[in-house]
Amino acid sequence: MSRAWFPALLAAATFAVLVFLALPVVAIFTHVSPFTLAGQLTNPVVDDALLVSLKTTLAAQALVLLFGTPAAYLLASRRFRGRSLLVTIVELPLVLPPAVAGIGLLVAFGRMGLLHTSLPFTQAAVTLAVAFVSGPLYVRAALAAFEAVDPQLVDASRTLGAGPARTFARIVLPLARGGLAAGEALAFARGLGEFGATIMFAGSLERVTQTLPLAIYAEFDVNFDVTLAISGLLVLISAAILISLKLASAWTLSLQRSGFRFAPSTST
Repeated sequence: MSRAWFPALLAAATFAVLVFLALPVVAIFTHVSPFTLAGQLTNPVVDDALLVSLKTTLAAQALVLLFGTPAAYLLASRRFRGRSLLVTIVELPLVLPPAVAGIGLLVAFGRMGLLHTSLPFTQAAVTLAVAFVSGPLYVRAALAAFEAVDPQLVDASRTLGAGPARTFARIVLPLARGGLAAGEALAFARGLGEFGATIMFAGSLERVTQTLPLAIYAEFDVNFDVTLAISGLLVLISAAILISLKLASAWTLSLQRSGFRFAPSTST
């Protein structure tokens, strides 16, 4: 009997955690009928916010991939004085309160800020805010993925005559693609749900800067069904991203267990 309490405690704690985490999500879809939620998705507010969210999030992720991938590879493949400081700078936005991130962007890029630009309260501002808060997720995951690549394979590629760019494209990227894809999926989901930095730096202008999370806030006291519909939509998108990641990971693991191995080539 004395040995039975610990497994029971673990089961009770696990059950409590699962209920606590699942209950708010379930409540979104049970507070009103699914047909009501689906009908609210045709509301112009939802359509406009969805369009703004997709445009700005995709643009932000393009910037993250374009600049974050080489930055992560440099930090992963080089050891130099000050590297730890640079990695800390990359990671800092991950722990910053979103409102602080928005204020920082405003005083950096605002008309009265350091760079004196006209970016605030435009879709470009939304894109920068999303890139600022979601980019570090990708860079950190990419850094870990690049560090996991066997350096002997890189050295072998260079020995066989492949240049740095060719080695990166033919060896490093394919071997790190799983970690890069996971990092980008997380960054995309984080960017799609960004609120604090966006509202501080870009405002909530309908059809211009009002993204899905900002539309939730704007409609909270106006039409709660619209708020629930947008929330449900974001839950479904987040779940789809998570499930896709798990399926991709399972597929990759299945290929590895079946004996499939990627054979990088440096031939022309």
